[in-house]
Amino acid sequence: QVQLVESGGGLVQPGGSLRLSCAASGIIFSINAMGWYRQAPGKQRELVASITSGGNTNYADSVKGRFTISRNNAKNTVYLQMNSLKPGDTAVYYCNTKKDSLAYWGQGTQVTVSS
Repeated sequence: QVQLVESGGGLVQPGGSLRLSCAASGIIFSINAMGWYRQAPGKQRELVASITSGGNTNYADSVKGRFTISRNNAKNTVYLQMNSLKPGDTAVYYCNTKKDSLAYWGQGTQVTVSS
């Protein structure tokens, strides 16, 4: 079955950096688009960044220039490099993909930006 496992979250001060990883199994990773979403308390889940199988990327306006999504097909892993973090980036971050028209989610990793 499809499994997505996120890691790399934590507590960081404003202006700091974190790199999230998402290891995927149960899919042909190299042909799947992958995405990172986040959900803050009391808010809807929102798309942060996505990457196609060909490496084309898309970002939410709020993270453009600060976050970078990338993928390593040899490791079946997608990354989210987050720089210049702000308190507003605090949320649970989820990895996402689709298989046979069904959406799959990881368990999420908490990112807290606070001094």
